[in-house]
This record gives sequence, structure tokens and C-alpha cells, in this order.
Amino acid sequence: AQQQQTTRLVLFRGYGGAEVQTVEEVPLRALAKGEALLQVKAIGLNRGEIKFRQGLFIKPRFPSTNGWEASGIVEAVGEGVDPSLVGQPRSVVPMFSLETYGTYGERVIVPAHALSEYPSSLSWAEATSVWMQYLTAYSPLMYLDRVKKGDYVLITAASSTIGLAAIELVNAEGGIPIATTRSSKKKAQLLELGAKHAIATEEEDLVAQVLAITNGAGADITFDCVAGPLIDKLVQATKYRGTVYTYGYLDHQPTTVNVLGLMQRSVALRGCSLYDLVKDTEAIQKALLYVRARLDDGSFKPRVDKVFKGLDSIVEAHRYMESDQQIGKIVVS
Repeated sequence: AQQQQTTRLVLFRGYGGAEVQTVEEVPLRALAKGEALLQVKAIGLNRGEIKFRQGLFIKPRFPSTNGWEASGIVEAVGEGVDPSLVGQPRSVVPMFSLETYGTYGERVIVPAHALSEYPSSLSWAEATSVWMQYLTAYSPLMYLDRVKKGDYVLITAASSTIGLAAIELVNAEGGIPIATTRSSKKKAQLLELGAKHAIATEEEDLVAQVLAITNGAGADITFDCVAGPLIDKLVQATKYRGTVYTYGYLDHQPTTVNVLGLMQRSVALRGCSLYDLVKDTEAIQKALLYVRARLDDGSFKPRVDKVFKGLDSIVEAHRYMESDQQIGKIVVS
């Protein structure tokens, strides 16, 4: 019977560094209504999973698993789920809370509605490097707002998977992506990967550079995941009545804004996330179709930075993600 089966999962029992994660064999519970069991072939890592492990995000219930993304083969389905899904390759769309589900395992239970088809040309590693990045970029750039041909879009921490996805999306819509990175180390690669301009924020004057590129106007849309004191500069680098969308807080310093500068430029500061889309059933379906079409026509190419072999390499993979060397997705396969 199902409940006698076991699976290997990555669990953590308290907050801390990468080493708090252990791989354990645990009983596999019975599938509830609307759930599916996925035999995992590859797990895509996300920075939010580090914050979850450190206690800087939503609070886990210990012992906790982790992970929003995976690709694999559907092994079984619960009540109310189409049985023809069994045996099909699917990737996991991050449309659930880490308190309830996680993908760090050899066989994992996920909500069946979070399983998506993907182009068969993608490898397992590429298939788990799609949804978080493209949907997070889609949310402000195509749903809350709309990038138009000729729009300048300023993208911070652009070497992240979401940053790279935003570059591709802006290019696909005919916009002009301006990428930022802390040092000039990653600049050349960002230009190679589609950014029209790249700025090293610790070595160059961000505001002056953006204003020079945009003929003094500023970026039409700013897409930020750094927050902290940088926000003030982003407001100054955004056009009159433009919007700064923030989807992360890589900088843990307080986010302070010069209100006078905000007023003078009439800039809107808006938090955003993938969950804006997830809460709108029609919008998420439209977004999934959009991303699949872009994968099919080659405008979107998920970039895998490094693959770590086996679940037991999770600690090493997390440490590598924390080292910030990567350009693209880190995968455990």
C-alpha cells in the first residue's frame, strides 16, 4: 500500500547555514485529493529557499522540507486528478507554499495543478529552470505592467535566473534591457546573454549611466530584487511617473527612500511576486502559454549554470548558490 512506501527527502530541523540540511529516508504518506507523486529527475534551486532555511522568509514547520521547482515523471495521482497524467514528464510550477510542499526529494508529493507540460526539447535540468524565473519576470513586465517596443527596462542583479529571464522577455517584447551587476566581472557575459547595456553598480554611477543611456529620461520600468539603500538610486534612475517593481531583498540593510526625490519624479514603488499571477487563475494560464510559446520559438533559453549530482550534494549546491558565482540556474539531478 502507498503509505508503506518510502522516499528520500532533504529536511532541516532548525534555521542555519547549508549544513542544517540532511537527507533522510521517510515514509511516503498517502496522496490526498488533488495531489500527485512525482519521481524527481532534477531540482532547480532558488534563492528564496536559502532565506526559508535561514528563517528570513515564511516560517517553516519543523522538520521541514524545501524547494519550489523540480522536473520528473508523474508516478501516481490522488483522487480527482486525471489518471492519464501517470507516466508523463512534468515540471513543477511554484504555485504552493513551502510550508506545505517541497521538491527536495527523490519522490515528492505536489499539488497536481502545479504540474505543467514543457517543450520536449528541454532536458530535465532545463525543464526545472523555467517557471520561477520566467513567471516572476512576466508578473510585473507583462501582467501588472506591459513592456512595449522601445521601453527601457532597468534590471538589477541581472545575472540571477530571474534577471536573465527578464532580459530575454524584454528583448522578446522589443524593449531595451539595462542590466546591473555589482562588479564588472559579469558585465561581458550579461551583454552576451542579451542585455543591451550593463552597469557595475559598485564601480560606476548608476543614475548617471542610466540617464545617459535613456537620453536623460530614466528607465520606463525598473525591475529590482536588491532593495536596501539602492532603492533611492533606482527611483532617481526611473522616468517621471515610472514604476520600480521590487520582488526581492538581497540587501538586508533597511530600505530607505528620499521622499522628496520620490515626489519630484512621481515614481511608484511597488512590491510584486509570482503570487500576483498565481492568485489570478486566468492570468497564470495565459502566462504559462506565453512562456511555453517563447520556449518553443527559441526566444527563451533556460540557462543552467551547474548541475550537482544526487540529493546528497544539496549542502554543496546551497553553498555554491550562496557564493554568488553563478550565472544561471543551479540544479541538483
